[in-house]
Amino acid sequence: MPNRLVIASNRLPVSTEIADGEIVLSPASGGVATGLRAWHERSSGVWVGWPGTLTRLSKTQRQQVDAQLAARHIVPVHLTRREVREYYDEFSNGVLWPVFHYLIDRLPLEAATWESYRRVNEHFADRIAEQYQPGDLIWVHDYQLLLVPGLLRQRLPDARIGFFLHIPFPAGEVFRILPWRRDILEGLLGADLIGFHTYSYVQHFAAALSDVSGTEPEDDRVWVDDRPVRLGVFPMGIDATAFRDLASSADVDAQVEMIRREARGRRILLGVDRLDYTKGISRRLLALEHLLRDDPSFRERIRLIQVAVPSRDAVPSYQELSREVDGLIGRINGTYGTATAVPIHYLHQSVTREQLVALYRAADVMLVTPLRDGMNLVAKEYVASRTDDDGVLVLSEFAGAAEELHEAVLVNAYDTRDLAAKIRNALDLGPDERARRMRTMRRRVMAHDVHRWADEFVRALERDTGYEARATPEEALKDVTARVRTADVLDLLLDYDGTLVPIARTPEQAAPDAALRRLVTGLAERPRTHVHIVSGRPRPLLEEWLAALPVTLWAEHGIWVRPEGETAWQTALDISHLQWLDRARALMEEFAADTPGAFVEEKSASIAWHYREATRAFGAAQARKLRVALAKTLSDAPIDVLEGKKLLEVRPRGAGKSIIMQWLLSHEPAPTLIVAFGDDRTDEEMFAALPPGSVSVHIGRGATMATHRLRDWTATRNFLSSLIA
Repeated sequence: MPNRLVIASNRLPVSTEIADGEIVLSPASGGVATGLRAWHERSSGVWVGWPGTLTRLSKTQRQQVDAQLAARHIVPVHLTRREVREYYDEFSNGVLWPVFHYLIDRLPLEAATWESYRRVNEHFADRIAEQYQPGDLIWVHDYQLLLVPGLLRQRLPDARIGFFLHIPFPAGEVFRILPWRRDILEGLLGADLIGFHTYSYVQHFAAALSDVSGTEPEDDRVWVDDRPVRLGVFPMGIDATAFRDLASSADVDAQVEMIRREARGRRILLGVDRLDYTKGISRRLLALEHLLRDDPSFRERIRLIQVAVPSRDAVPSYQELSREVDGLIGRINGTYGTATAVPIHYLHQSVTREQLVALYRAADVMLVTPLRDGMNLVAKEYVASRTDDDGVLVLSEFAGAAEELHEAVLVNAYDTRDLAAKIRNALDLGPDERARRMRTMRRRVMAHDVHRWADEFVRALERDTGYEARATPEEALKDVTARVRTADVLDLLLDYDGTLVPIARTPEQAAPDAALRRLVTGLAERPRTHVHIVSGRPRPLLEEWLAALPVTLWAEHGIWVRPEGETAWQTALDISHLQWLDRARALMEEFAADTPGAFVEEKSASIAWHYREATRAFGAAQARKLRVALAKTLSDAPIDVLEGKKLLEVRPRGAGKSIIMQWLLSHEPAPTLIVAFGDDRTDEEMFAALPPGSVSVHIGRGATMATHRLRDWTATRNFLSSLIA
């Protein structure tokens, strides 16, 4: 029995109509409704969404609607006309839509409806929380509900929540335009799984997290406290089988014949879009105008059928677009039309599924040229409908579908000259080439349909991956505490940065506070207890910070040691061969000069290149290049290149925190229990060298061989304080 699925979307999978005075609910079309209908029914779940404006209905009729929805396990979120206008029209479609599609010139001068957007998202979260049962999976959809995952996390801390974005996620510098960018990211991070159509959208989201909130994604996830939020690529498909079957029907065959007959031998170009400024209709018309003007023979050879489904007619920018399209079509038809035909046949209306598939079947060239699109399912519908393996798809490289349909003729939709040339190329393709391309695309579209998309997302949401990185439960920590308290001789190995203090951008910010000094002193004063502060920091800095404490200090990851009660430093490793330092320094300084925010930190026997202050993507790219350059330049030197948190360090071969174990076990009294704390890769070396029976504690997230895990440096301090108590 599958988990119950709670689906939340702005619109419901049914539409409400009044027929002969009776309320009639009919299935809605569209990818989300089609793809999730089976899951909704199979899991006996609920679907939460806005049922549309019902103010025209009487109170009795609204009650009838609610009763019919309840019978279908649908929970309505009723909104006032003002809420719909402010949350949906003015903010979702007036602000978020243009920004996420890179059309920032469409932004209003002021957007005063954020509070309405937030309030409606709270309405949705409340309704979802009311329906929630332990064990449910919650799947929230699209840009109208960006805050819902975070609001749900507040109400349902243990719920499994997924979110899928059906539109593009913009590049970081575009997303940062939004004044509410932090609120939006916090809302999305309430989810356990965030899905996108393409990998590039995942990268943009990761960059936004880093640039706006300072949160650094790791591989396919980002961590919120000790909770992993996974980022996934789930390219949405269509109900491919339904389009294939309909394309083979007799009714569609008859309509195809009629469309071709009316074209009178002309090659048919087809565009099918909502009348939206993201769809590139105006530039498509200009490209056609270029083609007709540059080669007059095309006036008798081609015909464009442009379907523009009315959309958001009440929004001024859409009214302006409608006038612009009408004007372009009038100009082109008036200039290049003949006594018997015009080049553009314009349908500003909705069409039935049968009419749509007939147009797909009849079209020689399909023009899908949005300026930006999350996926664009029209491209996939065209491919699924071409059961004859004919036709050519001209596809904008700015549509998500371009990452899957490589065999299409890809085009820069902003470049009208390029588009005109690509249309000509598409018309010139021979039958064998057309068939080869279409067969390949059709196999892919049929295999990766909307049902597979829904299944893969829900299965991924069900999987409990990443939860092994949660902090060790309190009961298990009590067992460690009991072992510590009964140890005859206890050695505590405490990494410094990230373990006892937060990771800092500058050394000054990492200095120990008074509370840490008291804590370490208290630990050192425990009977039969030896405290070791183990750090990658240089000797002078550790001495300045910690020399007065009764502890053993380890500098440069174990190369230097200053035993408890002594003032002199000793080397734990032979460092007489450091001729490579000059070459490493020169190379690192060269890269630091070319990487704003990077700097070089030189120690007595090692040298590090830090890039925490650099731009995330550029810093990481430069670090990769530097690592390659170091390996090449220092190939003859006895060194290791260590990758840490936003740094690369070059140190003598054999150096590392594993040295500490050799030193401890060779001194009297030998410890009967070693407890080691650390947060990064250098500490994994220390964990690996621990003798059997020791306790290792990893601080924070990420893979580790440690036996226990604490959430962060504050949890480390709390645990150590319990040892003193």
